[in-house]
Amino acid sequence: MALPAWPEPEPLTVASAPLPEYGGGSLADLLPTLAAGMGVPGTSAAIAELTPADRNCVFLIDGLGWEQLRAHPYEAPYLNGLLASSRGGTGRPLTTGFPATTATSLASVGTGLPPGAHGLPGYTVRNPATGALMNQLRWQPYSDPKAWQPHPTIFQLAERAGVRAAQVSAPAFANTPLTKVALSGGTFLGRLTGEERMDLAAEQLAAADRSLVYTYYSEVDGAGHRHGVDSDTWRGQLMHVDRLVQRLAEQLPPRAALYVTADHGMIDVPFDDEHRIDFDADWELRAGVALLGGEGRARHVYAVPGAAGDVLACWREVIGEQFWVASRDEAIEAGWFGPQVEDRVYDRLGDVIAAARDDVLVIASEREPKESAMVGNHGSMTPAEQLVPLLEVRS
Repeated sequence: MALPAWPEPEPLTVASAPLPEYGGGSLADLLPTLAAGMGVPGTSAAIAELTPADRNCVFLIDGLGWEQLRAHPYEAPYLNGLLASSRGGTGRPLTTGFPATTATSLASVGTGLPPGAHGLPGYTVRNPATGALMNQLRWQPYSDPKAWQPHPTIFQLAERAGVRAAQVSAPAFANTPLTKVALSGGTFLGRLTGEERMDLAAEQLAAADRSLVYTYYSEVDGAGHRHGVDSDTWRGQLMHVDRLVQRLAEQLPPRAALYVTADHGMIDVPFDDEHRIDFDADWELRAGVALLGGEGRARHVYAVPGAAGDVLACWREVIGEQFWVASRDEAIEAGWFGPQVEDRVYDRLGDVIAAARDDVLVIASEREPKESAMVGNHGSMTPAEQLVPLLEVRS
């Protein structure tokens, strides 16, 4: 007697992707809420549960996801205490926006806009003016920052309203195009060590009756990429940043609030052909593709003229059981990049957009050797990547 045939797994649908919480629970909503609480015109309080404060500090820890933080209470006792609403704090997750990657998220933080509006919708995207891929983190090849992202930042709006605005970060970031389009406004203050940044951020908070201060630490992300989440190196960085947060929290001036957040979470992807699908070695995925943008878990795929439909069908057939695969218009209609995609941003998006659901990557071993060798990865809409902490301490 023949056994019944199991049905073939259905490809993931565009509508089944878990959308970021644009408009009330995303990174783009944080600074407008804080600025509105200080009376800054042109901003609104999208995160209703945050109580206004005269002095606000945002400490962004690159790569520290909500799920990773909760999984390591012993390495981060202070931060996990804030999760439990102790020490005078409260904790909840935010979503990063899509894709969950640094350039996109920092632009969302600084402008208060989702990716479809600020126009940094991925790690690498096509520049419609040149037809070439542009790396939006390193800003290569160079493009005019003001033309690429014309909206004012929340720091600029705050400064115009008489709020003291400052960014305290590594000196190397002082004049980068990404800083200019995402975080400019007020005063940039560069300090090499995390401890120096915490002390200076506290000083800047106390320097005016109304202040908005941003500070940043990158090495949790670096350790995850190089060694993996939960590696000894990553755990060591988490222990260090836990002490930095406590150091800053203990120096808050009166009427101040500290908000600890991140730009994305991260997952480790095994090094085998099942989990790392190599675009450069797969003729089916390459067929009809002019440019491969984005990153391993959030791909922008640019088709040769006339081939977009075929590329979409092929990508769905090859990886549609592991990735949400959408056409550009389907992703826009579904709200992946926010409620609206501005006209200048439309052609930066891939003809086909693929977001990983499982612990898989589409790597490009020849075109992207460094990125293809990373242990920890991010970019998609899974909770491990999308959810980031929003932890609050008030004085």
